Amino acid sequence: MSDNSTKPEEKGFFEKVKETIESLWDDTKDNAEELKDKAGDTIDHLKDKVTAKKATATHKATIAKASVVHKASATATKAKSAASDVKAKADTKAKEVTAKAKTETAAAKKSATDAKKKVAAKATSAKKVVTAKATAAKKAVVAK
Repeated sequence: MSDNSTKPEEKGFFEKVKETIESLWDDTKDNAEELKDKAGDTIDHLKDKVTAKKATATHKATIAKASVVHKASATATKAKSAASDVKAKADTKAKEVTAKAKTETAAAKKSATDAKKKVAAKATSAKKVVTAKATAAKKAVVAK
């Protein structure tokens, strides 16, 4: 008979926590990349508008260019702040998950220690009872 279990191997608690953190981080990176791409597209679009206005009126183009630069920098700033917000949220979530894991681990260790103490106490008392009965039995046999 084989000692190998036919059931699929279950993942441990810390592996699940690790996978959760990894998925949060991956989602954060994906969101940051999307925001970066959108900001780049917006900047390109605004630059195209500036070029079109420059062809029609050079005086208006300088004003428009300043506006576009301002808008582009504002868009880039918004994208950066959004990315940092997403990263901060992911870091906070990771810290919460880690703290929860530590708490649960500590509780599990404590309950395991308590269980070991109870088993040891019961084993000691059972040993005393068995020793007493064995001694009584020996005395009874010697007395006969």
